[in-house]
Amino acid sequence: MLAEVRMARIVDAIGRVREKRLSCVEAAELLGLSERHFRRLRDAYLEGGAEAVIDRRRGRPASNKVAAAIADWVAEQYRTKYFDFTAKHFHEALKKQGLCYSYTWTKSVLYLRGLLKPAKARGPHRRKRPRSPLPGILLFQDGSTHDWFLGRRAPCDLIVTLDDATGAILSAFFAEEEGTASSFRGLRETIEKHGLFSSFYTDRGSHYFHTPEAGGKVDKERPTQVGRALGQLGIVHIPSYAPEGRGRMERVFGTLQGRLPQELRLAGINSIETANAWLASSFIPSFNTRFAIKPQEEGTAFLPFVGDLENILCIQEERTVGNDNCVRYEGRVLQIPEQAHRRHYVKAKVRVHEYPDGGLAIFHGPRQLVRFPAGQAAQVEDAPAYPSSARARGHQGQALRAARARRP
Repeated sequence: MLAEVRMARIVDAIGRVREKRLSCVEAAELLGLSERHFRRLRDAYLEGGAEAVIDRRRGRPASNKVAAAIADWVAEQYRTKYFDFTAKHFHEALKKQGLCYSYTWTKSVLYLRGLLKPAKARGPHRRKRPRSPLPGILLFQDGSTHDWFLGRRAPCDLIVTLDDATGAILSAFFAEEEGTASSFRGLRETIEKHGLFSSFYTDRGSHYFHTPEAGGKVDKERPTQVGRALGQLGIVHIPSYAPEGRGRMERVFGTLQGRLPQELRLAGINSIETANAWLASSFIPSFNTRFAIKPQEEGTAFLPFVGDLENILCIQEERTVGNDNCVRYEGRVLQIPEQAHRRHYVKAKVRVHEYPDGGLAIFHGPRQLVRFPAGQAAQVEDAPAYPSSARARGHQGQALRAARARRP
């Protein structure tokens, strides 16, 4: 309120009290003061006139005013080093350097010097979906394509697995492109560190679901590799049909896009491998400490996993063994070696497992027949074709065993 207007209202209220049109209590309520303070003003006015009611602090600098040199230093830090930070992120960076002033003061310095503009007004209030009561009941996974390295390399995807109950990031890493391999990696890192969870909420990307019609419902009778793996693990896979359902995940990506590229720039990180190691060791723990919340209930819904996770979170394809006891897979010919319990697998149904590192393995039921390390091609040039005659096959088997017996 302007000083002159304040003075006029006080004098008018004092006059009404003297004329007994108002009590001191009513006059104090009218001015927004306590009754005791109004009585002080009334007595001062009666003794010294209007001059006695003037606030003596007018024109004096505040006792807690920050020195102009400090404000100049803060503005210079933002202008030269933290120019792409948000106001909140910038304030947290200054606190690490020992600045003890409030976030409101930091923001006002940036606003008054034209370094930041006030944010746009938010939309109408909408009621948020209640969080899960325990960690491990519902997990989100999604990828975000963004200029994470601020133009120093081609944009890549950040794959994040998020817990709904706490908002904590359970797994985060950079990948050239989101897909089946990145989904498997996020699941593996989460299960190995925390355990099995109940349900998994994702969008309807082609690596998560088969969708016969664009924008339509998913076909749960034809699971993808990710869907097949989740079924083997006993995890319910929930498709998202509206962007509002992924709002919690999108808000996390908004926070990450406003902080992570700037932190990578300050750390001088420019490669995916170095960035992934830094994410796991430094950024994710500090992010969870800052933004994760306490669950509504004590305990956890994560369960320890005991099993062969490697042979679940991999690509599995069924093949029929050819007459040469070989399997064709993705342009490669995989030779099945002789087994102690069975001489050949001609016409048998087998599974080919492709692992994230590029390695391959052939399974017959639960038994692994052979494994090929990454980059190793099967040698099939000398593999004999199995004849159709049983007698011929028997003679050929005897010849092969005799040849092996003659080897040194």
